[in-house]
Amino acid sequence: MLALPKAEAAGARERLVHLEVEAMLRAQGLMLGRDEIGRELMEARAASDPEALRLARWAVRRLEGQGALADLPAFLGLHRRAASDEPLAPSMDLRLHGREFDGAAAEFLAAVDAFAALHPLARGPAVLALWRMAELSPPGQVAEPAVWSARHMAAGAKGLRFVPFGRHGRRVWSSYGPPADRLAAHLAALRAGAQEARSLILRIGTWSERARAATAGIKGDNAARVIAVLAARPFVSAMEMEKRLDMAEEKKLRRQSHQRDRKLGSAKDYGLG
Repeated sequence: MLALPKAEAAGARERLVHLEVEAMLRAQGLMLGRDEIGRELMEARAASDPEALRLARWAVRRLEGQGALADLPAFLGLHRRAASDEPLAPSMDLRLHGREFDGAAAEFLAAVDAFAALHPLARGPAVLALWRMAELSPPGQVAEPAVWSARHMAAGAKGLRFVPFGRHGRRVWSSYGPPADRLAAHLAALRAGAQEARSLILRIGTWSERARAATAGIKGDNAARVIAVLAARPFVSAMEMEKRLDMAEEKKLRRQSHQRDRKLGSAKDYGLG
């Protein structure tokens, strides 16, 4: 990830976030695919399941790095939803509230700290079990503890703010059984998810190189600009693409004008203007 150009790295992160959120929602029984998530976020449509879309938006923001892990009410967006005029989701009635939630959150964070001697990547199964024991989410909620755990395991990492499991996370996010078995399944899913994430990142770079080579004979810079935008954004509207091309053309014209003015200025300085 760190080896990619800045724009391509941002595009890779966005794609991985959408893949992760899709897998988390499906593990919870909410069928909202990555393409639909991307289009909904881009177009702000309201055709999908409102609860699935709300959860998807929340998960995308958190996996992108928003929200402090230690402030669980803010991380889960509880204060914002309580103050909103929108109807509360039915799941809110099943969630701990007020001091009861604060006490459970404090106990959970203290219990997680007790595993500090373990490598962050090995804490996942314990974190998920502790979350369930603390009842921080309503029954059947998968995305919330999965997102918090993914962020927790990636604390201090560069390039990506969460540990990607993708479709392999469904084997571990709701798993039960002996700790040794859960840890083995967790590490296997972690390895598989990391390998698939790496493959996706490499595919973006490979596609960009091939696309640039295939369009090398096209005059002008527009082909290269389109390739750069598509590598950086998994979803982009035709209107936005046109806007980006127009902005780039304006910058080019301004740069050319500035260079021309500098040349004219130099000529005048020597009495040649």
